[in-house]
Amino acid sequence: MNLEFNGLTVHSIYEILQKLVHRFHWIVPGYIMGGENRSKEKARLRKGISVLVATPGRLLDHMKNTTSFQHSKLRWIIFDEADRILELGYGKEIEDILHILGTRKTDCDAKDSATSTFQRQNLLLSATLNDKVNHLAKISLENPVMIGLDNNTAHQNHPHKKFTSGTESEDDEESQKVVSSNEEYRLPAQLVQRYAKVPCGSRLTILLLILKNLFEKEVSQKAVVFFSTCDAVDFHYSLLSEFCWSSNSQPELEQKNLFLKCKIFRLHGNMKHEDRKNAFQAFKTEKSALLLSTDVSARGLDIPKVRCILQYDSPGEATEYVHRVGRTARLGERGESLLFLQPVETDYLQDLEKHGVSLTEYPLLKLLDSVPLYGHKPNVKKFVSVEMHPWVISLQKALESFTANKPDIKKLAKDAFCSWVRAYTAHRGELKKIFMVKKLHLGHVARSFGLKDQPSLVGRTFQIQTKKDKRDQKQNGAPKKRKRFNKP
Repeated sequence: MNLEFNGLTVHSIYEILQKLVHRFHWIVPGYIMGGENRSKEKARLRKGISVLVATPGRLLDHMKNTTSFQHSKLRWIIFDEADRILELGYGKEIEDILHILGTRKTDCDAKDSATSTFQRQNLLLSATLNDKVNHLAKISLENPVMIGLDNNTAHQNHPHKKFTSGTESEDDEESQKVVSSNEEYRLPAQLVQRYAKVPCGSRLTILLLILKNLFEKEVSQKAVVFFSTCDAVDFHYSLLSEFCWSSNSQPELEQKNLFLKCKIFRLHGNMKHEDRKNAFQAFKTEKSALLLSTDVSARGLDIPKVRCILQYDSPGEATEYVHRVGRTARLGERGESLLFLQPVETDYLQDLEKHGVSLTEYPLLKLLDSVPLYGHKPNVKKFVSVEMHPWVISLQKALESFTANKPDIKKLAKDAFCSWVRAYTAHRGELKKIFMVKKLHLGHVARSFGLKDQPSLVGRTFQIQTKKDKRDQKQNGAPKKRKRFNKP
């Protein structure tokens, strides 16, 4: 049995399992997860499954309520991405699952396991080893054998650390404890890592420029852009799908050509499961496409042929950075990653260097100078900053005009602005000193979402609309509520 933290990962692993065991007809793979038809899952469980891939919540549901689900002969339990499962709040479900399976280390469970004809084995895979993972290891593993923590295995091309329970005995009690690891991350040598120092108000224009250059330079390739919020994904998806503008024509001429000529997909946790699955499958099969996503696709998904990773919003912890760039440069293929940083955020590079991750600066002005504007290449030597470059100014004006004339996209931009500010304040630990809202100019933040309005106007409009909605609710509300408030 293999436990995963989200449905996309479950489905992806199930597809790989089908390919691996299709010649061995006696091995029957299956999956259960939230969002699927529960009755169909019960029918599959009733027929019998050899290898089951599941999410914690749906697995616990079937264990409690599906009488035909027989798990007494379970031999292996694999907790994949255990740290992520616990971060998402599935700790209680995992404990309940272990209790039902009889693998929690209690006297009663020990007695049951002694009478069993076989020994069950637990495997815990985790990218980071923190207190929550320590607790899970303590209740689920006995005499654990740790793999990937010694000097001989530290030079892997990915940051995953693995440990498993086995029959081997450990004399040293400390070896049974899982401790946090501060070792350096060793990323693939064929991965080119760079960062772009971009002023806040110019972030949107620079993103569009880099994407345009990326797909025009090499038509057949895939790229993934990571955002911090679902609202940001929705806004940029709608904008890139509709925005028309050309730097080769005069600004007064109407443009009917899409700015970005490639297939665009989106992926985030607020989408319906079927929509997420369809978007993921479509992106996998395309030879050239762009995926806009939150961290839902940063782990556990095998996306072949991804050439470039753009981290438009900072990932926070260094482990999340490594997971994001791990979507490219896989199986010996070349890959590129680009991290967007504002000038006030460059201290984040030092935090990455503590983990052995070193980035070089992206030649942004050189790229701006190479793009023709209205048929002529601007002389970048005359301009000392990115935000004053004529290419950036022209595109920013076009973006603000486009957003202002599209009410639906303008609403998405305002929602994305509000959620971005909230997410920016949610950084933890030492990162709070680097990512501080007080250091930002919120007017420039609004411009990075194509808004002409100052943040106060955006906030005021949002408040006015909220008050209007509440007023409408009171007018159309049930009479019982009005009577209750009118009582003396």
